[in-house]
Amino acid sequence: MQKMPKWADAVLIPLFSILIAFFFSGIVIWAIGKDPIVAIQTMVKGAFGSTSGLGYTLYYTTNFIFTGLSFAVASHTKIFNIGGEGQAMLGGLGVALVCLAVPWPHWTLALPAAMVGGAVFGAAWAFIPAYLQAKRGSHIVITTIMFNFIAAALLGYLLTKVLKKPGGMASESASFPEGAHLPTFHEMLAPFGINFNQHAPANISFLVALVCAFLFWLLIWRSRLGYEIRAYGNSETAAKYAGINPTKITVVAMLISGGLAGLMAINNVMGEAERLIDNAVEGAGFIGIAVALMGRNHPVGIVLAAILFGFLYQGGAELSMWEAIPRELVIVIQALVIMFTGALDNMVRRPLEKLFLVFGRKKEEA
Repeated sequence: MQKMPKWADAVLIPLFSILIAFFFSGIVIWAIGKDPIVAIQTMVKGAFGSTSGLGYTLYYTTNFIFTGLSFAVASHTKIFNIGGEGQAMLGGLGVALVCLAVPWPHWTLALPAAMVGGAVFGAAWAFIPAYLQAKRGSHIVITTIMFNFIAAALLGYLLTKVLKKPGGMASESASFPEGAHLPTFHEMLAPFGINFNQHAPANISFLVALVCAFLFWLLIWRSRLGYEIRAYGNSETAAKYAGINPTKITVVAMLISGGLAGLMAINNVMGEAERLIDNAVEGAGFIGIAVALMGRNHPVGIVLAAILFGFLYQGGAELSMWEAIPRELVIVIQALVIMFTGALDNMVRRPLEKLFLVFGRKKEEA
């Protein structure tokens, strides 16, 4: 039987899914009396047509790369880690504590320390659900959902009772010292004569996210631990027979997953807000699930899917501003993309598989 090639699974299925999602999005936009073509042009121009829009697109992309990688690590172990949102929140707490603890002289010293703080706090928040899954058989979807709510409540308490800026009205910490401010794309590209918008939030965290994607590839496909993770995810029984410890793999995979989610805080907390604020994650932990699914849990696919969702976020904001399209409708468009690339994956996959099967038979007959 002719199987669908890997390139078709990785490229054609997501591509057709996206096209179908945009087709139905166009119908929804047309139904409210707006021009779908103008809407798409507005989104593209708003997301990529200026350095300001591109800066916001890459800022969102950075968040989604971290959370997409986070979900993908657990997914390779067949663990559905839906707790990226809470792990990213606690990662923000770790980054804030590190940045506020020391009067950092320069960001090159503050960034590595903040990365450790964010990763450790994110991993620690993932450890308890992982332990409960491995040792007690507690369903990790349930525990991680609960921990998202606990993380939000804990952070809310700390920002109003412990870390709140003295004399301030908002639920936020004090601003980080000047030495903990990360360079933006404007500052990074200025020495090369490239004029990037100075107010765009994209910063060096984007490059860190790309490095993490490369390290993810090395871990999953070029290391013994990665082999054990994939082996356990493909067949728990066979993995046990081969001597792989299920408890160890479950806990380690979740620790790495939580650490990657926590690393997101170097972008939104340290890089953009430059202080710890309430609801800094803004749903990126949940979007990371869709990013990983669309990217087939591969780092290249995750980066491309993260760019797509960065475009949807920034382009959607421009669409709401300039075309008077309600923000709720923009969320509907994002939901359609998630639905067709995730939940309705087989709707595209099966016709393509049959198509490749027909062409394979014709080739054999010839």
